[in-house]
Amino acid sequence: MRDSREYLRDMLDAISKIERHRGKGYETFKENELIQVWMLYHLQIIGEAAARVDKDLRARTPFIPWEKIVGMRNLLVHEYFGIDLDEVWYTVEHDIPSLKESLERLLDER
Repeated sequence: MRDSREYLRDMLDAISKIERHRGKGYETFKENELIQVWMLYHLQIIGEAAARVDKDLRARTPFIPWEKIVGMRNLLVHEYFGIDLDEVWYTVEHDIPSLKESLERLLDER
């Protein structure tokens, strides 16, 4: 069975894959369906891995918005036709960098 550290690393790996294309900018994201799918897929991975992190660890790390992360994954998977690409881009630009920082700090402490 995998432990929480592995799921945290999975989250960081998905973030690094998102970062590969984030620098191309919003217009490229909006125009390029492959980049959209790439971002959506890796956001789903982040949410799936977050859902598998030990509940005690999640409770001890309230600075990471676990429920919101899992909630976004659920939205992306179950409400696919209602996805707002502007909201996805906002998440990629504003939430992912701080999540990366928090996850790196958490892994360094463990």
